[in-house]
Amino acid sequence: MTLPTPSVPASTPVSATTVPCREYWFGLPALRTSARSARDAVRDRLRAWEVPGDTCCDAVLLVSELTTNAVLHTDSGHVLCGLTLTGDERRLRIELHDADRTPVRPPEHRAGPGEESGRGLLLVQQLADRWGSARSTRAEGKVVWAELTSYPSYL
Repeated sequence: MTLPTPSVPASTPVSATTVPCREYWFGLPALRTSARSARDAVRDRLRAWEVPGDTCCDAVLLVSELTTNAVLHTDSGHVLCGLTLTGDERRLRIELHDADRTPVRPPEHRAGPGEESGRGLLLVQQLADRWGSARSTRAEGKVVWAELTSYPSYL
């Protein structure tokens, strides 16, 4: 199943008062190697948009964690990733849509030192200004989203 590249507004608006904004969407197969592809695509796009380095690094880590979670913890065949940068370039929203309908919730416990996984959503929770999960309007399942505040270098 191939997910279409959407042309409608993001499932939850970044801000009703900040238009126009920049959007970028790409789909990936739900494979472990897709996390690297997602990181590369996000890094390239945010550099092209001249997003400040700290915000770019945080966004790359967030998309990596969200993609990895979708690949490892859902039965999705594909994932759809979206970036939305508000017109004033102060808000960056990352969305990861998959075919799983189970909502994502904050982690209930912290992974122990010997555990190899279980830290992804904790990283998302710590890095993002806001994040959450909802029913997707672009795929059959859900969207997990995260927002970052970005301060353009000219401010």
